[in-house]
Amino acid sequence: MKFEHVTDREISWLAFDQRVLELAEDSALPLLERLRFLAIFSSNLDEFFMVRVATLMSKIENQITAPNVAGITPQDLMGQISTKTRELVARAYKSLHDDLIPQLKVEGIEFVQWGTLNEIERLYVDKLFEERIFPVLTPLAVDPSHPFPYISGLSLNLAVIMKNPQTQEEFFARVKVPEILPRFIATEKNSLNRFISIEEIIANNLHTLFPGMTIDAHYMFRVTRNQDIELDEDESEDILLTLEAELARRRFGPPVRLEIETGVDARLVDRLASQLGIAEENIIPSALPLDLTALHKIADIGIARLKFERFSSASAHALSEVDPLDTDLFFAAIRQGEILLHHPYESFTSSVLRFVQSAAQDPHVLAIKQTLYRTSGDSPIIEALIEAAEAGKQVLAVIEIRARFDEQANVRWARKLEAAGVHVVYGLMGLKTHAKLSLIIRDEAQGLRRYCHVGTGNYHPKTARMYEDLGLLSADPELTDDLTKLFNQLSGFAPQSTYSRLLVAPRTLRSGIIERIDNEINNAKSGKPAGIELKLNSILDEVFVTKLYEASGAGVKIRLLIRGICAVQPGIPGLSENITVKSVLGRFLEHSRIYHFTNAGKDEYWIGSADLMGRNLDRRVESLIRIDRKEHQQRLQEILDLGLSDQTSSWSLTGTDWSRKSSDDKGKARADVHAVLIEYYRRNR
Repeated sequence: MKFEHVTDREISWLAFDQRVLELAEDSALPLLERLRFLAIFSSNLDEFFMVRVATLMSKIENQITAPNVAGITPQDLMGQISTKTRELVARAYKSLHDDLIPQLKVEGIEFVQWGTLNEIERLYVDKLFEERIFPVLTPLAVDPSHPFPYISGLSLNLAVIMKNPQTQEEFFARVKVPEILPRFIATEKNSLNRFISIEEIIANNLHTLFPGMTIDAHYMFRVTRNQDIELDEDESEDILLTLEAELARRRFGPPVRLEIETGVDARLVDRLASQLGIAEENIIPSALPLDLTALHKIADIGIARLKFERFSSASAHALSEVDPLDTDLFFAAIRQGEILLHHPYESFTSSVLRFVQSAAQDPHVLAIKQTLYRTSGDSPIIEALIEAAEAGKQVLAVIEIRARFDEQANVRWARKLEAAGVHVVYGLMGLKTHAKLSLIIRDEAQGLRRYCHVGTGNYHPKTARMYEDLGLLSADPELTDDLTKLFNQLSGFAPQSTYSRLLVAPRTLRSGIIERIDNEINNAKSGKPAGIELKLNSILDEVFVTKLYEASGAGVKIRLLIRGICAVQPGIPGLSENITVKSVLGRFLEHSRIYHFTNAGKDEYWIGSADLMGRNLDRRVESLIRIDRKEHQQRLQEILDLGLSDQTSSWSLTGTDWSRKSSDDKGKARADVHAVLIEYYRRNR
């Protein structure tokens, strides 16, 4: 089925990554931060090919020719993706070589080539190669007795063309760049800011790997493989074992992209592509160095003037005076009134992490129930749950072991938690558990009392310093009763549970939001106050796109603040002229979701884990919580107004075209949303 004026998901995703690239190109930003945005752009593109392009290629291989909801056939879409990707990659390398590298050199940070090493550096690097690099390398020849080697996904490789000087017979070999060694290496032991790439060192020492052979040519290449996982849960008796087996198979997913350095002889490219089974449209010629994700390490160099101003989060005001060792006072602060949290401006450690750790340590806490989608490798959340279980508390952990690219880590956590006596469950059959929930049951003088945290972000202390998210700490009996029912559904059988302050996917979230949009349509037609404001990561679901068009046609003013994918096309006369769409990208990753409905003047605000995408609405357990306190509603409105303001830097969408508005008509720089919020919370500590 084709929907009118719905932007294709993949095209919109590439437009998002282009906005990230534009941050790397922005000369007003600190130099090392621009380099980091280039690394993020590259990492995003890797994931795009591993998942989205991989899915598209499967459709083409299965000879699916029907157009998608945006009216584009898989074959045409692949062509558009190939063209756009090449354009973006060319822009990225132009920015790196023509702008960033020259400016870095002025600041004393240099990327050097082998031929520019001085004598002292050459001696140091030669010794480093001999002692640290050469022993790790494994050259793999290709000949009748050595078949073409398996090329692991995202690995960096040298293809080497050589001849036997006696017979003039030509040979091919592959040398994998060791991932375990640093990608950019200091050219002297005490040099901090002068680097040579490890592949440059290897390339200039190939004669030591192939003694007696004549090296004719070498070139760099990198392969991206299909990394998506599909589990048939109906056929699985143990989902953990099934996933572990699938993870082992994922290493051998089919290739979906070949990155290769520019200027390589076409015959060599064809030979490599043929061996890998990659079509021409998925071959991306690139300048060197391949794999710009490695630039994160250079961006980490500690030169303060080349980075964003140092920032430290503050404790939430309601918790700022509470003794960190007094769990009674901590829970008392929550009893006094719900606490709205805004990360990273307000500390995750002194609020959410402390909430779980206090529960683990407090002798009055009887039970902890926790969802986990993603967390850090040294997770203090996990350690707190283990501590609680070992102390005899009843602990339930709902772990989403299918969280993309974190599957292996989550399997390890599941095993560790089970060994400590934690009740580990994996949610509902066929549904990923994406809701961000924590529930604590505490024995107090007045009887059992429940406390909870509901959020928009993962229980991940490290990303909480970079992701913008919202959360709520509460002892509200109505809300904690909702969470009790939801956890019972996740761990047992409670499919008909009803909720007071929650909308829960897949049962009530889709219908609940549609009901509220319909209410705004009816209010607009009746002359009552009507409006919709949404702050989301993505809006893709076609039903909601057309429903918003319907609301626009009824006169409802709709303001959307969308970080990533946006299938809505605003500003189309007769269809979406009452819709505006903006996007904010910058220092922090906008990750919170806010839903605001004017509701004839009785405003409703919701926050939670769900975007308006089919996967969130129909294939995941998600939750939205209604925010009731007036001061919290006002804070949410201030966040919306700031991101949607014409006075702050953002991108605006008209139809399918994004344009950046970073300065006003007089050329004066517009305020940066994240800088404004940093200052706001600094003043209000």
